[in-house]
Amino acid sequence: MKLQFLALLGVASVAFAGCGAIGANASPPTSANSLIRVAAPAQTAAAAYCKQTGGEVELRRPVYGSNSSNLLFLAGQKAFCQYTSKKDGSRIHILLETLYTTKPSLAALAYILKPTVGSCSGNPASCYCSLLGGSDQFGGTSGSGGGWYNKNGIDQTLEACIFPDMSSIDSWGLTYHAEGIVRGINLQKVMRYKYPGTAVAPR
Repeated sequence: MKLQFLALLGVASVAFAGCGAIGANASPPTSANSLIRVAAPAQTAAAAYCKQTGGEVELRRPVYGSNSSNLLFLAGQKAFCQYTSKKDGSRIHILLETLYTTKPSLAALAYILKPTVGSCSGNPASCYCSLLGGSDQFGGTSGSGGGWYNKNGIDQTLEACIFPDMSSIDSWGLTYHAEGIVRGINLQKVMRYKYPGTAVAPR
């Protein structure tokens, strides 16, 4: 399964090889302050884009132990864009950075290329995420549970499949889409990254 996805990525890399990359002539920020100045406007623009395309921005914190009453709040927070279908109320969440970037990401490619789900044991969405090379597990298979928490969210604790490049889409959204079911919105219509030669089906 993972080999199949890697093969698809190999084909994809040929398609977007000429789209530009950071190379020897690139000029990265030279200090932490420069990084902060660059990141803040980008996050603001990404949040505005989320709302413009019909989404809702949710700030979520990572928690451990969601299968018990004793939540352990971990360091950090991430902003996701939640899209809700007006037809059936289904939802999908995508990390703001993954939604807004015009560059390819592992999460975007997983959504677009829809590798076969295959056979999984346990939570099918979590298993599919793992087979793709990502993870949504807090504490591994210990059963303690965890995820990205928003007390006021409809999906209070979100299972977000996070890939090694730090891109992310929720695990159930990825899994349903691989089976031909669109939850929330067809992300190909709103992600700024456009896979070369891929037609986007209507919502």
